[in-house]
Amino acid sequence: MKIAIVGTGYVGLVSGACFAEVGIDVTCVDIDSEKIERLRRGEIPIYEPGLDDLVRRNAAEGRLHFATDLSECIDRVEVVFCAVGTPPDEDGSADLKYVKAVARTFGSLINRYTIFVTKSTVPVGTSAIVREEITGELMRRGVDVPFEVASNPEFLKEGAAIKDFMSPDRVVIGTESPRARKVMERLYRPFLLNNFRVIFMDIASAEMTKYAANSMLATRISFMNDIANLCELVGADVNMVRKGIGSDARIGTKFLYPGCGYGGSCFPKDVKALARTGREHGYRMRIIEAVEEVNERQKSIVFDKIKSGLGGDLRGKCIAVWGLAFKPETDDMREAPSLVVIDRLLAEGAEVRVFDPVAMDECRRRMGDAVVYCRDMYDAVNEADAVALLTEWKQFRMPSWAVVKKAMRGDLVVDGRNIYVADELAEEGLSYHCIGR
Repeated sequence: MKIAIVGTGYVGLVSGACFAEVGIDVTCVDIDSEKIERLRRGEIPIYEPGLDDLVRRNAAEGRLHFATDLSECIDRVEVVFCAVGTPPDEDGSADLKYVKAVARTFGSLINRYTIFVTKSTVPVGTSAIVREEITGELMRRGVDVPFEVASNPEFLKEGAAIKDFMSPDRVVIGTESPRARKVMERLYRPFLLNNFRVIFMDIASAEMTKYAANSMLATRISFMNDIANLCELVGADVNMVRKGIGSDARIGTKFLYPGCGYGGSCFPKDVKALARTGREHGYRMRIIEAVEEVNERQKSIVFDKIKSGLGGDLRGKCIAVWGLAFKPETDDMREAPSLVVIDRLLAEGAEVRVFDPVAMDECRRRMGDAVVYCRDMYDAVNEADAVALLTEWKQFRMPSWAVVKKAMRGDLVVDGRNIYVADELAEEGLSYHCIGR
């Protein structure tokens, strides 16, 4: 079976490599010719554990190809996936201009029955917009070529994307005809053979499922952050509270870890877009709006603790930041709490020294010379008045606090992810502050 995937960003490249791994012939298409040339040379533009080996092996074995134009493969593929970005517009809605552009290109090229599958995260009703764009191109050409539209949202976690794709909790597919369903069943046969859950539904429900899933997870995070902030005020320990409620089978333990807020390419964008969809239909998603409000406030909590712990004046102070990516095992800094914390520290006149195992280049791209880039976590705390943990990379989990204390000028440690033990830091004379305790 042959397919094309338009867009070689995170979703498109991971999906393409994984489909190729199970025997599908895949062509990944992107208009960025430099990126395509790099991929052809085996250079991976994003950081995702295991992805470089997967791409290189399947390209070498002839199952994974790269092209700059859909016309190079359209006549031999049965399915075209759209995996381009849908960034938030100024009003919070998903910007569909890239999806529409792919749909028009599809309509301008197809000569036989082909399925257009939206893998990008799109609002409910996008399938109708896509169908209109394709139909418009066919009418302009004066041809009547059969096609169908389907939805196949992704549920990949950055840092564990390959495992998520190859061993999914579920695969959601929205179709509108038995013919399209049959094609998609054949495409996902390797997963059906392994008894993974493949759920077929209508397209609108598939589109809504993606937003609902991410918004539910974001809700759990913001809920626990709200509880954590109240725990501090009343003298409770949020870690004990988390264990207490997580032991209830109806609630469970996942996504109940308080911290300095969520970021990344999915949760912030999808929460905003779902709230916007509600408003467009005359309905306020009050819980979803509160989730976003709590998260935006939470991103400043580490800064607030640093400022309070240093007496309220940060001019001339040196602050070390451990972790820049929005989560471990990725270099993605989109909507990361680190961006808010660093911006506020710089605005208050502090010097900021940073270290992240993989996101240093991304930070340079975003911040230039505004911060000091350090060679490791201990270099970052040299002469620092305070150190803040923002990303819970494994190498940050068990620092030598004696070395940290000796290198620092001050003694303030702010743990934005609640991974340290207060007594261990107290033994070295460090002042420890976390969230919700």
